[in-house]
Amino acid sequence: MTADLHAFQHHWQDEADAAHLYRVLATLEKDAHRRDVFERLAAVEDRHVVIWADLIRQNGGTVGTFRPTARTRLLELLGGWFGPGFLLPMLLAEEGREVKSYLQMHRATPQGAPGNAAALLLARESKEHAHEIGHLVGREGEPWHQAESGGLLRNVVYGFNDGLTANFGLVAGVIGATAAQQHHAVIVAGVAGLIADALSMGSSGYLAAKSEQEVYENEIAMERDEIALMPEVERDELALIYEAKGMERAAAHALATEVMGDPERMLAEQVQEELKIGGHETSPWREAWITGTATAVGALIPVFPFLVFQGTTAIAVSFTLAMASHFAVGGARSVFTGRGVFRSGLDMFVVGLGVAVAGYYVGEWVARFFA
Repeated sequence: MTADLHAFQHHWQDEADAAHLYRVLATLEKDAHRRDVFERLAAVEDRHVVIWADLIRQNGGTVGTFRPTARTRLLELLGGWFGPGFLLPMLLAEEGREVKSYLQMHRATPQGAPGNAAALLLARESKEHAHEIGHLVGREGEPWHQAESGGLLRNVVYGFNDGLTANFGLVAGVIGATAAQQHHAVIVAGVAGLIADALSMGSSGYLAAKSEQEVYENEIAMERDEIALMPEVERDELALIYEAKGMERAAAHALATEVMGDPERMLAEQVQEELKIGGHETSPWREAWITGTATAVGALIPVFPFLVFQGTTAIAVSFTLAMASHFAVGGARSVFTGRGVFRSGLDMFVVGLGVAVAGYYVGEWVARFFA
């Protein structure tokens, strides 16, 4: 298979997956206008699928029956759980990745060669899709650069991953270090590690959210003072922002003057347009509980078998559960990274195995050194 044919098939799959997800969005969406937008976007993606299918056939390849990738099925499942608001930022990010990928393909492909014109056309249309979705969720500019999707799920996944990996390494180290009294030592160390990991991650989540909140509060307070002390300057700044977004100078000035008549509206507008911090509010306690709890659950996995089983059986069950969980959490991370579920899961599996091996031999070496 040539590199070009492989790229065409890859893009064919991506576009077919996108069409599938837009139709999923349409079935989940209750608003008729938004539902119509998603159906139209799906139809455009279908046209993209046809473009790549034709290129595949022209270059000697065959086009099979569409089957959603594992990542697409995972996103469909999560969309059913969390609703359109979860899937939209994911598709924003996906459209952004397509824009970059198609532009790279256009630059790398000689003019007149298969795929050159198609890549440029699809880059433009993918960018238009991203802006259209961005308007639906209230994001301007290059909306994929602002995609911070799935905040709750992201914290759960990464907290779970941290607790699992750290405590798995700790348990492996204790097993390597203790030939006798192994069972009791593993439980003590594992439970202590669980508590320490959960408290550490929870407090880190709290402090990070608290610091972010304080920064935003300070910026907003400064902006409030600026509006009170130099309203004309702030009005002119807002008018320039409106002009930059495409308004005529007179209309932009008139709108900014109207907004200036209500100080609270003016503050809200400047916070959104100038400071760009609207929609980023987080609760420090919420971040602490979510991250800490997810970490504790992940850290419990390698310890739990020792609460139920004894000896070699406990070790085997712990290793199996931990490695399976590493693969699963790696697959879940693909929702945010855009990589394939299997590849992402395999990467985390290898990381977990490396942590277990390193922890075991370090524990064994420390035990021998201090024996």
